[in-house]
Amino acid sequence: MNQTDVTATGYRWGLITAAFVIMMVISIYQYSWFLFAYAIQKQFDWALSTIGLTFTVFTYTATFIQPFSGFIADNYGPRKVAVTATILVGVGFILASTAKTPAMFYLYYGLGGIGVGILYGISTACSIKWFPDKRGLATGLVVFGFGAGTAVFNWFIQGMLETKGLQATLVYLGIAMLIVLVPLSFLYRYPDQSAAGPAKKGSGSDAEGSMDFKPSGMLKTYQWYLIYFSFTFTVSIVLMFGAQMKMVAKEFNLPAGYFSVLLVLFPLGNGLSRVVAGSISDRIGREKTMVFFYSLLGLSIICFVFFADIPFLFVIFVFIAALLGGAPFALYPATVGDYYGTKYATTNYGITYTAKAFAGLISGWVSALLVMQFGSFRLPLIFVAIGSLLAAVISMPKFMKAPRR
Repeated sequence: MNQTDVTATGYRWGLITAAFVIMMVISIYQYSWFLFAYAIQKQFDWALSTIGLTFTVFTYTATFIQPFSGFIADNYGPRKVAVTATILVGVGFILASTAKTPAMFYLYYGLGGIGVGILYGISTACSIKWFPDKRGLATGLVVFGFGAGTAVFNWFIQGMLETKGLQATLVYLGIAMLIVLVPLSFLYRYPDQSAAGPAKKGSGSDAEGSMDFKPSGMLKTYQWYLIYFSFTFTVSIVLMFGAQMKMVAKEFNLPAGYFSVLLVLFPLGNGLSRVVAGSISDRIGREKTMVFFYSLLGLSIICFVFFADIPFLFVIFVFIAALLGGAPFALYPATVGDYYGTKYATTNYGITYTAKAFAGLISGWVSALLVMQFGSFRLPLIFVAIGSLLAAVISMPKFMKAPRR
């Protein structure tokens, strides 16, 4: 298959559609977690830090598996790896329904997290490899599914938790995931390497796509460490709301009606952010897009801390943060493809994506400990806001630019 075949074939659009649906479904693990966390606290009365550690375990398993699964997918193809991952995703929820202790919940939710991480990495890599001409847009569309999926599911899941209970809800979700995900995962495959040509000129970076860096080469470039730091702190903001939003709403006395609106607005804004940021970055450059989004993201969180006592402003600032905070999930896969080539893209982005594990540590366990110590989410929110502003500074084109061999 030559380059013309890749850019002209309708297969890649069908594949991206399948990846979008898969990402919607697996996003339940992350962006519906605050609903499960609240139900767990009501049923088991575990400490906030104990519950928060579950989310941290999930982010660690979902991220640290990606370099290994990415290496297998890059070298042996993605299909069998994806099918195995879908089974882990469904079984993880079913087993979690039997958990009676925190350790069991960590184990089973983490098992599902392994499947989520594998599918996330392969789905993202498909957009990098199949769309050298529209890398930012394609990546944004795929990860839009992961960001916005729970806008469709959250009301339904909250209703099930209230009427069916935690255990039954987890079982039903696990079974539904297996039914939907397994057939779609058989569609995954990568194009021939010869077809994965250079990024479109003017994508925002001047790296040649044919310059394929092995992971060891990527780790020798200073740009990767700037990416890693920025990824960690910008992503921790969305993850904090994803993990703790119901608890944050409780602290700020947000009325139930406003919270119901956020069940849709937060994931929808988070998803739209990925498409918009990816598309903009194809036009003006990844680096300028990062500076713009991360500056506004940090400022929006600072405004939230000072004005969120007003319910309307609580909703507005969370929505703004979501509209900005999903951007890294589209910008960094495209940037890794631009800077380091497509041949090892699944592995290279898998390594980069481990930054999310540290973001999960900040947004889950660390923030819960700080809340228990100081009695408020304001301090951890200020901390991640400052991190986002620093990320904007180091993402400026004078610092963040394509590596040269």
